[in-house]
Amino acid sequence: MTKVNYRTRIVSSLSAIAEQWDALVAAQSETSPFLLSAFLDALHESGSAAPRAGWQAQYLTLWRDDTLAAALPLYVKAHSYGEYVFDWAWADAYRRNGLDYYPKLLAAIPFTPVPGSRLLARDAGAEAALIAALCELQRENGLSSTHILFPPEDQARRLEAAGFMLRNGVQFHWLNRGYADFDGFLDTLERKKRKNIRAERRKVAEAGIGFRHVAGGEASEADWRFFKRCYDHTYAAHYSTPYLNLDFFLRVGRDMPRHLRLIIAEREGRPIAASLVVHDEQALYGRYWGAIEDVPCLHFETAYYQPLEFCIARGIQRFEGGAQGEHKMARGFLPVKTWSAHWLAHPGFADAVERFLEQESGGIAAYIDELREHDPFRA
Repeated sequence: MTKVNYRTRIVSSLSAIAEQWDALVAAQSETSPFLLSAFLDALHESGSAAPRAGWQAQYLTLWRDDTLAAALPLYVKAHSYGEYVFDWAWADAYRRNGLDYYPKLLAAIPFTPVPGSRLLARDAGAEAALIAALCELQRENGLSSTHILFPPEDQARRLEAAGFMLRNGVQFHWLNRGYADFDGFLDTLERKKRKNIRAERRKVAEAGIGFRHVAGGEASEADWRFFKRCYDHTYAAHYSTPYLNLDFFLRVGRDMPRHLRLIIAEREGRPIAASLVVHDEQALYGRYWGAIEDVPCLHFETAYYQPLEFCIARGIQRFEGGAQGEHKMARGFLPVKTWSAHWLAHPGFADAVERFLEQESGGIAAYIDELREHDPFRA
């Protein structure tokens, strides 16, 4: 086989290569709208994920002549916020031993715990060259570590073969089993869970609340401003600072409208809550929700049941509800194992983390087995 010589480039913005980047994304078997240049550029250009916020884009790209053959969404990170695979204890161990953990290299989608291809490549040879280029970058940059978050298992295994350590987590996903309507889905659940969902939906209806679904291309600036108000309210309720600003939401609403949907709860014509979902033809991703009034069960209706009805109506096969949340199982979501890959430059710390991950992996496997014993569906 003839060896291909690729030219490596580090780019900090996708604007000049957006068309080729998006074509590469579309060629992946496990992709999502979050990998599109419009989403990533909106994060950077709005300042939500910018160098001053601790995210320095250093996209690793491989070229064959003038064709983008492989790429990795890569960042130099000054902290561990917005990642959803937690390494704070590792950073603290470095600090206590007088070592710098930050900055580090991170391959991920900022603020987005959605599994999917991270090693974007046209073929196996290009992917192997991309991994080799990443390993070379690791050796040259002198940073503490490299972390690749939420790749599919097959990519994680190939990274393991290149010297990375693997880590598992758990998310909860809903699968469309060809339901004709929402009642058809409910009929597959255990009686108690079916009864509880109907009671939750009835409470919202009896509160006089209706719902307006707004496709991304139809959302007005007023809709986005109201949604941002709800989004901020959720963060304030948890005493934390929101990652995303209004400029980000306006940009994605403008640049990738066919992938977005606002679900706005209204009472007597006045909006009181909203959720934002992102979708393509295969999957829907629950992202953000918030309310300016407290109404029992409104969260479940706005962020789960309305999106589920949309999935069933559109024939969307999967609903990923985001990070964490055992309560999702009672609403038909099942546990799914996630992956991440990690490389640490310091041999002693690498050995310690490897031992920790071996123990953690056993705990995750036992946790998933325990969750599956509480399958919400009828036998």
